Amino acid sequence: MHPFASYVLRSYYKATGWNEDNLYANLTRSSNAILDFTVPKGLHLSISKSPNSLFRTTYSMTAMPSLNGSVGYIFTSCDLDVKGSGNVQFKDMIERFKVYDQPRKPEGKDENWLAGERVDTRDYLLYGRLYLPSGRLDALYSTRISPTMQALVAAVSHPSSNLPGRGGDLSNVMFNLQHDVGKWCTEYSYSAEDGMWGFRVLHNFGRLGLPVDVTDDSSPVSTRTGLKRVDEEDAVEGGLKGRVSAGAEIYISAKEKSLGGESSYFFILARPLKYPFTGSIGLRFTTLPDATPPSFQVPFPSSSLYSAKGQPSQPPTTITALFNPILGHMSGTYSAQVSRDLCLSSRFDFNVYSFESEWTMGAEWWIRRSPSVDADVDHNTSADSLSLKKPGSTGTDFKDEVHGVVKARASTNNDISLMWEGRLRNMLVSLGIVSDFSSRSKPIKAIGLELSYFSSS
Repeated sequence: MHPFASYVLRSYYKATGWNEDNLYANLTRSSNAILDFTVPKGLHLSISKSPNSLFRTTYSMTAMPSLNGSVGYIFTSCDLDVKGSGNVQFKDMIERFKVYDQPRKPEGKDENWLAGERVDTRDYLLYGRLYLPSGRLDALYSTRISPTMQALVAAVSHPSSNLPGRGGDLSNVMFNLQHDVGKWCTEYSYSAEDGMWGFRVLHNFGRLGLPVDVTDDSSPVSTRTGLKRVDEEDAVEGGLKGRVSAGAEIYISAKEKSLGGESSYFFILARPLKYPFTGSIGLRFTTLPDATPPSFQVPFPSSSLYSAKGQPSQPPTTITALFNPILGHMSGTYSAQVSRDLCLSSRFDFNVYSFESEWTMGAEWWIRRSPSVDADVDHNTSADSLSLKKPGSTGTDFKDEVHGVVKARASTNNDISLMWEGRLRNMLVSLGIVSDFSSRSKPIKAIGLELSYFSSS
């Protein structure tokens, strides 16, 4: 389940037109949602409030196994449509398998002029969180420099007195510059604490998608349904139609620290390695949101995955491959939506130096309510089939029928994880368990419950 701060950050990206999915860091996001989901540990409670459309507060407390908490504040320069936990779309709060639409070049907001001078300002977001009783302070500043460039500054301050066994101040400041033109996306980063420079690049092969608001009213879909274009080839059975993305990253540190350690939502924490640099290369194949020939299309959005018979024109599939030549780590994943509510994923990890390997399997099952009225399913991108639409509706009177999701993960290291996420009245709930069947003394490694409630103005 996304923390409230992550939900606001994603809403900010959506409001400003920034595509966070077109980043090399999110190359394996679809498979990670099934194979690397985070199970809550202990008892965690979070409460958030949006007094207005610009300012938000969030409070969290962990009661078990130790008592601690945090308080955070978020401010944005633009109005955000942040809903409450009782009416927010469930899919917006869950990291899930998804086939993302074709990359598009980001578009800036309209210019405002007054007396011959431009008066509109850059959009920005400010975030701060204080953890108690440790005294750790996190901060984030994000702003749009241009329609295709975004800058982020992240800082963390952790008093050394509260970290037993580790000397020195762990305060750090990180700078990140992102440049996205749709087909290409590059990232430049610098970490002040260890003098680490980073570079990431992602290239998308094929054509770019059209802007979201571009529609062709002169040729409505109803007139194309059942008609074959003169330039349209006959559909060929078998095979997957999709696009390929390739990317790479490299990190160089003067203090012999490099990427590869743990990562949080806003910060990347490095761990010492014997190499002063590291990097990786990646490849991703993903099916197109809709590869159905125009003559077989029905009046659904262009990003629909379903053909005239209500079945996917091809199974939504994502295949990724990663290789780190410095560490010798190879990873390959295969994820697919095999039915309306079931997604499966598998991953094989192998190290060419130590010959160690691991095989991980996962599943994602959506739980739906029985519809109270006859309705046709409005299928959006990939597994976004989370709403109902009455026949003949304009597409605005959606009813969210999904009220929960069950995720399961098992690997060859004997770890088995199970988690349920859902909504109970106006509260989002996450319940999970992690077990290790190889240990007779402690077969249950972790169990946790997370409750989240937030309201809007």
